[in-house]
Amino acid sequence: MTYRIDPNLKTDLKKYGAKDWNECFHCGNCTAICPLTENNFLFPRKSIRQAQMGLKQKLSANLDPWLCYFCGECSTTCPRNANPGEIMMTLRRYLTSVYDWTGLSKRFYTSKVWEISFIVVFFVLIVAAFGIFLPPAADIFSNPSNYIDPNSGGVLINSLVPGLSNIQFVKVIETGDLIMAAIVATLLISNILRMFYFTIIKDKSVRVPFYAYFTEAWQLIFNFVSQPKFSKCDKKSYWLGHFLLMSGYTIMFIVIVGLLPRFQIEEVKPWYNWQRILGYYATFGLLFFIVYSIIGRIRKKEIKFKFSHETDWLFLIMLGLTTITGILIHFFRIGGLPGATYILYVIHLAVLVPMIIIEVPFSKWSHLAYRPFAVYFSKLKKAWYKKQNHLEVSVAA
Repeated sequence: MTYRIDPNLKTDLKKYGAKDWNECFHCGNCTAICPLTENNFLFPRKSIRQAQMGLKQKLSANLDPWLCYFCGECSTTCPRNANPGEIMMTLRRYLTSVYDWTGLSKRFYTSKVWEISFIVVFFVLIVAAFGIFLPPAADIFSNPSNYIDPNSGGVLINSLVPGLSNIQFVKVIETGDLIMAAIVATLLISNILRMFYFTIIKDKSVRVPFYAYFTEAWQLIFNFVSQPKFSKCDKKSYWLGHFLLMSGYTIMFIVIVGLLPRFQIEEVKPWYNWQRILGYYATFGLLFFIVYSIIGRIRKKEIKFKFSHETDWLFLIMLGLTTITGILIHFFRIGGLPGATYILYVIHLAVLVPMIIIEVPFSKWSHLAYRPFAVYFSKLKKAWYKKQNHLEVSVAA
């Protein structure tokens, strides 16, 4: 099979963060030292070679960038300082844009103006929408007792909009959550289907056995929940940080989208209630990842933190603002401060909504979906390789 060379591919990849990859002369050291290298999956040498040669179609069918977890060992030992680990990170950004049929991922990754403008527009729209319905500020601060639960002393969070009952307000927020979740899920699922098309259907070098789609399906759930390949990296805190992030994010997403009426209630539960414990765990997981990543990117001692794309920082900033405003809402509410609670609630949503809409289908959060599917698709390809080897052995016998 012949492949067309795209001479502009290297130039395009620089927009996604590629730097010193021309220093790579394919000594094979990165592949030899990588703990994740297996037969037919040669990290990261094969991917770099495809990029350097402009093999755009082969790169689109390549799962290796997603199977790389950037432990940094390849970059640390590279004799040419080509930083192959960062190149693989660049290729993940690029492949995210390849899978995205809307073209927005490419816009967000290659233009700061596009992403920041998108965030600002949504922020302003949400603040303006709530500004129309919020109680007058003078009333909130002059008559705070009207917005406080006499039993628990906590702020009545669902009394934010006059004219709506508690149930009606929660229903409005829940409806907005479900609409947002439906849009985001549709975009992400359609992009995953395109990933399947490029990596399995369009890759004529393999023909996946039909049974493998079922026998390997458990890999999806197992890898999403545990991210086991991270544990092969020497530094176990790297796996722990991503596990806490993934589990914290998953819990928070389920709470916000699926269980909102159970959690956004007027009664302030005691600290040992299961709802609050789940919230505390999710918050801790997100904070651990945020603090670990920000400190690492500032100190730049670890190889994986030495080069940061602007979208890496924007992701951490938005995730941090969402988490911090959520924490402040909790304490202001318990402290009986309705003015501060309501203002932070609006700001929290104004940051959370654009972050989810951008990050889940188009940027960083999408990696949490692409990685498990990449493992699943790689197992499908391995099933073909095993079948071929078995046939070769049978013929030889």
